Amino acid sequence: MNQYSLADAMTDKGNFTVPKLSESNMGFGVLGVFLGLLLEVSTHGPHAVPRTSWRNQDLDLMEFSEPDIFNYTTLLLSEKKDALYVGAREAIFELSRKNVTVKNNKVQWKVAENPMTMCTLKGKSKEKDCLNYIRVLQVVDDERLYVCGTHAFQPQCNYLNLADFSLGGQPEDGRGKCSFDPSQSFTTVMVDGELYSGTAYNFLGSEPIISRYSPSQSLLRTEYSTSWLNEPSFVFADVIREGTNRVDGEDDKIYYFFTEVSVEYEFFGKLLIPRVARVCKGDLGGQRTLQKKWTSFLKAKLVCSMPELNFVFNVVHDVFILKGTDWRDTVIYGVFTSQWGNVGLSAVCAYNMTAVEEVFSKGKYMQKATVEQSHTKWVRYNGITPSPRPGACINNQMRKQNISSSLHLPDKTLQFVKDHPLLEDPVLPIGNGPRLITKDVNYTQIVVERVRALDKNIYDVIFTGTDKGVLHKSVVFEGDVHIVEEIQLLKNSESIKNLLLSSETRSLYAGSDSGVVQSPTAFCGRYLSCGDCVLARDPYCAWDPHTAACVNIFDVPSQRHRRLIQSLNGDADRCPSVSGRSLKDYQSVTVKPGSSAELPCLVHSNLAQVMWKSNGSVLTEASRFHLIGESGLLIYSVAPEDQGHYECWSVEWAPAAGKNFTRLLAAYILTLDLPPRPPQQAGHVTTTTLGSQDTSSTHAVEASSPVDTSSSPSSSGSSTPSAFPSSSSSSSSSSSSSFTSSSTSTKPHNVENQEAEVRLLPPLLKDQAWGVHAQEAFLLFCLALGPSDVHIHWLINGHTLDTPIMEYRRPLGQSEVLVSSWLRDGPLIKDARYHCVAEASTGNDMSEVDVRLTIGDEESIPARDLSQWRGALTEHEQLLKRWQKAWESCDGH
Repeated sequence: MNQYSLADAMTDKGNFTVPKLSESNMGFGVLGVFLGLLLEVSTHGPHAVPRTSWRNQDLDLMEFSEPDIFNYTTLLLSEKKDALYVGAREAIFELSRKNVTVKNNKVQWKVAENPMTMCTLKGKSKEKDCLNYIRVLQVVDDERLYVCGTHAFQPQCNYLNLADFSLGGQPEDGRGKCSFDPSQSFTTVMVDGELYSGTAYNFLGSEPIISRYSPSQSLLRTEYSTSWLNEPSFVFADVIREGTNRVDGEDDKIYYFFTEVSVEYEFFGKLLIPRVARVCKGDLGGQRTLQKKWTSFLKAKLVCSMPELNFVFNVVHDVFILKGTDWRDTVIYGVFTSQWGNVGLSAVCAYNMTAVEEVFSKGKYMQKATVEQSHTKWVRYNGITPSPRPGACINNQMRKQNISSSLHLPDKTLQFVKDHPLLEDPVLPIGNGPRLITKDVNYTQIVVERVRALDKNIYDVIFTGTDKGVLHKSVVFEGDVHIVEEIQLLKNSESIKNLLLSSETRSLYAGSDSGVVQSPTAFCGRYLSCGDCVLARDPYCAWDPHTAACVNIFDVPSQRHRRLIQSLNGDADRCPSVSGRSLKDYQSVTVKPGSSAELPCLVHSNLAQVMWKSNGSVLTEASRFHLIGESGLLIYSVAPEDQGHYECWSVEWAPAAGKNFTRLLAAYILTLDLPPRPPQQAGHVTTTTLGSQDTSSTHAVEASSPVDTSSSPSSSGSSTPSAFPSSSSSSSSSSSSSFTSSSTSTKPHNVENQEAEVRLLPPLLKDQAWGVHAQEAFLLFCLALGPSDVHIHWLINGHTLDTPIMEYRRPLGQSEVLVSSWLRDGPLIKDARYHCVAEASTGNDMSEVDVRLTIGDEESIPARDLSQWRGALTEHEQLLKRWQKAWESCDGH
């Protein structure tokens, strides 16, 4: 008989559909199908993109850490005490809730020498494992906290007196309350003075339990069985109050969320399944069966999938329960990934509490079934279910049957729930799919807040932390999720391991290994225009036309809300109209002919497209000698026809509004600096080193014979076109170029023979420097103007090149010729010096250009930019026409 594989696992409830395969091909067949599916999902699946990105250094964030203290990962907010309690490695802090940089109290809890020695004897690290990681901080009452630490793999608990911030009394055994291993996942919640936890009960971590510790009652725990818990990774637990008005008299319930290894499906590897489990607060265990064990423990599968692509997210990392005034209004949010991490996707799924309650109160049970080869799987139980319903909390109907507590439940019901803890029906998400999917992001934490916007509607705002220290802020609008912004919360690229939210201080608190960071829930003031403020679609923010500022609506008195502009669908047409720019608003840019011009334009929205206009015409990627980059427009070899007005426009599509919105971001007037034609003079030498500070010097030389091209030129510098985008964004190390250019010229012997003059025209080799990489093939070219017999030849390290060289000639009038010469060379294996020499037989006039290539740090030049630049160089005829016009303009023809 076939193994019950991943295909069968996900076909339940239509989550996954693949062809059924023969037994011999089942494992590899399913694996092949699934790997293909991973590629399809990662390539074609829906991926949300944050509209705006904020860097850590650009924000006013509050941070706390102390030297030699690490792992600030256990956080507890106290509204009454106006404090944030932080559990770290061997220390507990009390920080100000309004400003975490203010430390009010601190207590240390270190490990004694004897338990540390025992820990090291068991093979654990003295410097890391055998310390005391504070992992439990729970409020007992107004005067005390209950705290637990790993304590060198011998967990201990104690009470922290808030009056003097000291640990009092004898420490208690922390087994079952706190994890042994500081890296092991676990969860706790304090409910009415009783501690509910999900953790491992032994040193090896092989005995997982869900337990309750009460000062007045004995320990209650799960059965030690893989049917109940199978290698779980606990992430969250919380209580859902039923309320006093519930007519059926149901008990309060504690819900646990975790990922475990599947028991119901067999696969070629361990298949993980996200779960939600439930126990009743009033559970006392059974009288004979399930003594001191949960009689109400049931668990169900949490489904977070993309039905359209038949893909599931089967690992839950964190859960947040957004509670309403009534339990029916409660929504559960969770962050999920796939156990096959190379797919690179994270998802946020939401569940109605009513859907969870429906599964636990009416769902079908599953039972073990023995099949051939002793393989086991779980199938639906189709027999008669005992009464009262197994796993149900005590309610009024049971009380009428004289069952007032779990101690009175019949053994038949208890034995059934012991053998059938797993429910068949899964808990399906709202909308039958994720609310949010992101690519190349691993979500680790989630908190959610409900915000009433100016339209009087209430919106769920989702904050998700990542393993790179980044926070995503999203808003749910009409069933869709829009990522408002991403914030680099942590300076270092490390995981956010805890995330809390305070509606009173309107702050987020993020805990990591290196410290605690406090961030506001909104950065309204950073939006500088009405369009940006509205297109952000942030329910916290609105535009105030009177102050011309984007403001937080909770900082504005309610009587002034009417004048504010806010649109959660991003309709920027509500903004006041902006008058067009006059010529005085255009920034003037003047460049020399043949040089490059960079026109900066920064777009703050990741969802916007950039549109450049030149004299009213839209520039495209196909526009010759223009490169549209992320930080602006680069124009190569500026010619007279490039002069005029340049405008940078932002075009942003707002899907919820169904409109495109355009805004003018920058405007320039580009003009050429056309100096008069220089008189006859001695030659000049210019040296350039790319990436160094630019300096210039000129040397006049006289010569009556050709210059020795093998000699080294003088090494002085002159400015070169800047790289695009700026080199400050570069972080890679590769090959770059340092360039030296020289040009010498002498008067001919026959001073009346003016046509013997030879000139090299821009762009010189130094102007091509940024586009040349030593370890790649590259192009160099020279333009020379001279008499009809002028020609160009190339040398490398003083020797004539054997490489075929292309040369084009175009007459300019009766006495002059424009010559262009193109050299293709590289990649290089060592430094080289290139010369481009223009000579005429009628005299000894000559100009030369020297290039030196070295290996060093690479300027940040995207491959796409280089390919466009080199593509432009191949358009010989177009270039010649442009320089003919430029020369005629300079010469006054």
